[in-house]
Amino acid sequence: MTSTDSMHRITKPNVVAVGTIVWLSSELMFFAALFAMYFTTRGVQGPTIWGESTALLSIPFAAVNTTILVLSSVTCQFGVFAAERFQSKRRGSLLQINLWGMREWFALTFLMGAFFIAGQIYEYAVLVSEGLTLSSNAYGSIFYLATGFHGLHVTGGLIAFLIVLVRVAKARRFTHQQATTAIVVSYYWHFVDVVWIALFAAIYLIK
Repeated sequence: MTSTDSMHRITKPNVVAVGTIVWLSSELMFFAALFAMYFTTRGVQGPTIWGESTALLSIPFAAVNTTILVLSSVTCQFGVFAAERFQSKRRGSLLQINLWGMREWFALTFLMGAFFIAGQIYEYAVLVSEGLTLSSNAYGSIFYLATGFHGLHVTGGLIAFLIVLVRVAKARRFTHQQATTAIVVSYYWHFVDVVWIALFAAIYLIK
């Protein structure tokens, strides 16, 4: 079997990939329920509470944090491309980005995701200091629930990246199974990115 055959084979659906897609579909329903809760609560509470609460949000800061997360999907996909050609690590210096392997791209993705979580924690601290807490009003409750659950999903993705990186670092050679795992993790990461774009639009832009 040639390396070309292997490259094509790992892009075909398998049990793990299909199972992940099915699981992500259930997660999508979970976030859909959060969106429904958000807009329903907004309609019941009226524009006054929403207007006062959303005024506390820093759209420029959230936009920068969102951009970092969205770009992490790009770096993640470059890692997938490297995994598909069975390149686990770089073939040149660290500054030669075009020669990076899966490990370098996934490590960068991990750092960008960690930056996003740190930014979210900072935003929470600022909002709490300004009086917007989980129990302050209906907006505070739904805001922290929606963004908090998403933050937990991002954290789960970061843990998955760490597991992949550690396993690849310890392995003697980069196998088909490891490449498939990397691709499946990318499915999850792209999912949490898309969900955040929708959350960002609903919470920060639609006032």
